[in-house]
Order: sequence, then structure tokens, then C-alpha cells
Amino acid sequence: MAGRLYGKAELVDRLGVSRQRVAQIVKHPTFPQPFDKLRAGWVWLQTDVEAWIREHRPGLVDQDPEADD
Repeated sequence: MAGRLYGKAELVDRLGVSRQRVAQIVKHPTFPQPFDKLRAGWVWLQTDVEAWIREHRPGLVDQDPEADD
């Protein structure tokens, strides 16, 4: 089982940035590689994105949706 996935819309919500900024962020070499590509676009594993947030955007950690699981 892959777990939960983030598409670009979920990244916009989770990171609190615009779609344009998400497009820049996902191209950065430190951002996790996409898990798969769907007709709607690339998707990332939530666990990979949350690990990236802990390292690169620690101010967002307290908003971690996994903390509620």
C-alpha cells in the first residue's frame, strides 16, 4: 500500500503557498521525487513530503496531518 498521496493542490494547502510557488518547489533538487504520475499530474507520498517539511520548513511541522493519526 502506497499510503496517502499529495498532488499539487494538496501541496498548495499543506505548504501555504501559491500553485506557482509549488511548481518551483517541486523542481528543487531537495524536494522528494514524485511517487507516480496520474492523468491529473504528479503525486508524492505524504511521508516523503512530511519528511522534507521537517527538514526544510520546520515552521510547518506543528501543522503535520500525520500527527493526528
